[in-house]
Amino acid sequence: MVEPPALDRWDAIAAASIAVLLVVAYVLVPDPTVQYGTWLVVFCIWMAWFVSFGAKWLYGP
Repeated sequence: MVEPPALDRWDAIAAASIAVLLVVAYVLVPDPTVQYGTWLVVFCIWMAWFVSFGAKWLYGP
């Protein structure tokens, strides 16, 4: 079975951007509308990361 690829700079950037967005939505601007929009953006970042990581896993770097 093929081993998953190592995490790289883009994986760290995706995780850090999600963390920053959640801090902004829940600490700096705790408004339900901002939180909802933040979760939509987090979902989009996660989906982009998921597809990118899957393609890297299947087809190589």
